[in-house]
Amino acid sequence: MSITAYQHNMTSTAVQYCFPEDNSSCIKEVRTGTGNIFLFILLSCISVCTVFLNLLVIISISHFKQLHTPTNLLILSLAVADILVGLVVMPVNIMGLINNCWYFGNMACIAVIVINYFSMASSLCSVMFIAIDRYIAVNDPLNYSIKITVCKTSVFIISGWFLFLLYIFIFLNFNGHLLPSQIMVICHGECVIYVKYPWITVDLIVIFVTPCSIILILYSFIFNVARRQSIAVRSVINSTSNRRRARVSFTSETKAAKTLGIVICVYLACWIPFYLSSLLVENIYSFSVLWTVLAWLVYINSFMNPLIYAIFYPWFRASAKNILTCRIFQSSSSRLNMFQENF
Repeated sequence: MSITAYQHNMTSTAVQYCFPEDNSSCIKEVRTGTGNIFLFILLSCISVCTVFLNLLVIISISHFKQLHTPTNLLILSLAVADILVGLVVMPVNIMGLINNCWYFGNMACIAVIVINYFSMASSLCSVMFIAIDRYIAVNDPLNYSIKITVCKTSVFIISGWFLFLLYIFIFLNFNGHLLPSQIMVICHGECVIYVKYPWITVDLIVIFVTPCSIILILYSFIFNVARRQSIAVRSVINSTSNRRRARVSFTSETKAAKTLGIVICVYLACWIPFYLSSLLVENIYSFSVLWTVLAWLVYINSFMNPLIYAIFYPWFRASAKNILTCRIFQSSSSRLNMFQENF
């Protein structure tokens, strides 16, 4: 539908434009009312909480030396990706829900789109690396410290981010979103994501099917190893000298398996509806009801991640307490013991 035909269908007395002086301006729609105000407040709270929780994770792992481990480095990577969602992606989309006009130009639109895709892709990359890390830790615990180091983990994180960033630029370039001159716009004042149908399939395979398959396969191995360990624990449980060690080992690995299982379930619940619908709709644009609901379901995953990965662990509760009480500003606070409880 052309912009002229679209404007003709609107009630003449209620028509407002994003840029009144521009004949090609989009029609302005400002959403008010009690229900909309409640929705904006709710989404704003989710955005603030996403930033706050992920910031706690970032400060905790960065500040306390005891938390400088390969696994926590992956959690830090996940928190950085998720905080971008709460800091940039969510506020921009909230503004879009309040007022559908985009006033910041094509360059800012491109930047927001890149940050949007990059934060989602890097979050997924971190989740996949965490699954790999947990698989090695459970399957080969004796050699884990040799195979997985902080340096190697850093290289994997940087490499993963670079590859996903390269894919994002290729994806946006072929869909006409990389350069201001390439951006497809129906009217002046919109920031729209149009995806060509072949690239929907490519994106589905690269961003969803392949990583999820890897995560599910690794988790199935972790579950089997945990089950074998439970059998081994029962076989040595009568030995007084080995009883506590066996129970601690079994509890640790079981917790890792359960935590990863929760992550997978939440991740799939947030992402499956979006990708299933993307196969049925050729163009998903920023201010449609369908896009809004499905996109926010994905964004909420960034709010849930710090809860799943961090709040369930005693070390995070201990570090958060030290941060919120400002103990981190004391001398030698970085060497405080975060593992006073059994982890």
